[in-house]
Amino acid sequence: MNPQNLDPTPGEVPLSFDTTEADFEAQVLELSMQVPVLLDCWAPWCGPCRQLGPVLEKVVKAYGGRFVLAKLNTDEAPQISAALRIRSIPLVVLFIGGRPVDQFMGALPEGQVKAFLDKHLPADVVDAEAEQVFGPLDAAAALMAAGELEQAQALLDSIPAAERDDEHARLLKRLAMAREQPTGNADELAARIAANPRDFEARFALAALLAHAGDFNAAFDQLLDVVLRDKAEGKPDREKARLQLVQWFDVCPDPAVVSRGRRYLGMYLN
Repeated sequence: MNPQNLDPTPGEVPLSFDTTEADFEAQVLELSMQVPVLLDCWAPWCGPCRQLGPVLEKVVKAYGGRFVLAKLNTDEAPQISAALRIRSIPLVVLFIGGRPVDQFMGALPEGQVKAFLDKHLPADVVDAEAEQVFGPLDAAAALMAAGELEQAQALLDSIPAAERDDEHARLLKRLAMAREQPTGNADELAARIAANPRDFEARFALAALLAHAGDFNAAFDQLLDVVLRDKAEGKPDREKARLQLVQWFDVCPDPAVVSRGRRYLGMYLN
C-alpha cells in the first residue's frame, strides 16, 4: 500500500493519507483489519469540511497510532459515496475489523471528536456490534502499522509470559522484520527481472523489499517464481525460496494471502 499524499518509509503506514475508489478496499477495509481507520468524507467546495479537516489531523497525531485517518474526496468517488449512502458532508466513518462501526456528520469540535473515538478506542478497543475485543496484541499491531516500533516492542514485552501465544510470537517476528531494512531499488530490480526472469538474485532482493513494505502477496509471487523456474542441479535457489516462504507465512497478517501462497507452493513443489 502506498497512500498518495505521503511518502512513508517502507513498512510504515502514515497516520493520515488520501484514498480513492481504486484504493478504498486496501487502504480502508483491509487496513482496518490491522488498525482502526477513520474515514473523512469531504469535498473541496464544502466549508464545514475545511473546518473539520485540521481538527482530524490534529487528533490523529495526538492519538499516536491508535487509529489512522483516510480522506476521501466524495466528488471523485461516486461509487463509494453511494455505497456509504452519503447524503451530507462532512461525514466521518470509523472502520474496525473491515466494516463501519460508527459515524458522525458535521464539523464537530476537537473534544467531541475525541469523545467519539474514545467510545471505540480505549486501552482495549471494543467493537460492541461485533462483540470483538481489540486487546494488547491488536494495539501492538496497530503501533507497528503506524511505524511506532519501540512502543510496539514495549507493549509486547509487557504481556506476561503465561499469556503469550502464537499470535504474540508472530508479532515479534513481524517486529524483527520491520526493523530490518532491505537494500536495493524496486524499479531497478523489476527491470532486471523483466530482462531476465531467471535473475533469482533480483527476485530475492525485490521480494525482501516488498515484504518489508507489507506487500506479502507480491513478495510471495517473486519467491514462487523462483521455486517454479529453478532448474539447476540440486535446485539451491528453489530450496532457499521455499524456506523464505515458510518463514514469511508465519509473519504475514493476512490469512487469505498465506493460504494462496501455501497452495501455490504445494503445487509448484509437486
